[in-house]
Amino acid sequence: MTSAEQQKDEEQQALLSTMGDVEGQKASATNVDSASDKPVKVDKRKPIFMGMGLATLAISYYALCSSTMLVINKVAIHQLPCPTSVLCVQLLTATLFVAVGNHAGLVSAEAVEWAKLRKFIWVVVGFLGTIFANIKVLQHANVETFITFRSSTPLVLSLCDYFFLGRMLPSLRSWLSLVVLLAGSVGYVMVDADYKIDAYYWLLLWYAFFTFDTVYVKHMCDTVKMTNWARVYYTNLIALIPLAFAVPLLGEHKVLATTAWTGSVVTPLVLSCVVGVCMSHSSYLLRETVSATLFTIVGILCKIITVVINVLIWDKHATPSGIAFLLVCVGAGTFYEQSPRRPT
Repeated sequence: MTSAEQQKDEEQQALLSTMGDVEGQKASATNVDSASDKPVKVDKRKPIFMGMGLATLAISYYALCSSTMLVINKVAIHQLPCPTSVLCVQLLTATLFVAVGNHAGLVSAEAVEWAKLRKFIWVVVGFLGTIFANIKVLQHANVETFITFRSSTPLVLSLCDYFFLGRMLPSLRSWLSLVVLLAGSVGYVMVDADYKIDAYYWLLLWYAFFTFDTVYVKHMCDTVKMTNWARVYYTNLIALIPLAFAVPLLGEHKVLATTAWTGSVVTPLVLSCVVGVCMSHSSYLLRETVSATLFTIVGILCKIITVVINVLIWDKHATPSGIAFLLVCVGAGTFYEQSPRRPT
């Protein structure tokens, strides 16, 4: 083998070794050493803000929005008992924000293209299907039971990551983390909450929609190249259309006509719209940055931390063992290691 061929082979090996997910692709680069004319890896994984990398910032951004959104939505729907209408206002706000922001040069979003729009229809199907099934599950089961079943989804999504999204199977440490996460949720329900579910078919329907939505959206982020603000625009615009028709069908227009639009009603609604824009953007940013399994784990931890806070502040009858099981869930989630992509 000549020296030129050997150098070419070494460059190809160096290139293959740097292939991976978003963090991996940006983690290293190949430079040529002037003395030996050989490729040298240079670590370019530098902190983005206050010593934190992209994945850490995305997780923090999403966790802040998710936990805040949960509380604000609860207040908004309590003051305005029209959940479909509240969701429509949030979707409309996000759509207008991206449209106006793109026109003003504040955010970047591509123009609507039918090829991309057609693919995003399935994103909205998964999004709306998950929301509908979620509501039906909560009608037949309590929140604690739902969190327990949701804690089992990372086990399924780990296999989906392997079969459909090109990642390797989790390491032994990650498998143990997922099992302990599920066991901690089950333990909490057994010692500190009532296990209740009356209609398993709604739970199975939610499982199907949730898995499809998580895997397909991650596939879209990997294959359809566009900005996250464009993804926010597509998703909210398409989801707004069927929900707008659902408002009169559900009779919410009558409630809206008799509502006194005082500050106690408008303020939480406006706040929910502002946080809703951030929630939509942070969701796509996190989906693009991490695997489908890790995205789900972050969502579960947000819910569990919310339960911990509610228990510590409001529930005077919470047992120490119940709190301990919830903290075990949080600890197990932090020990999960994202599976790398399989070499191509």
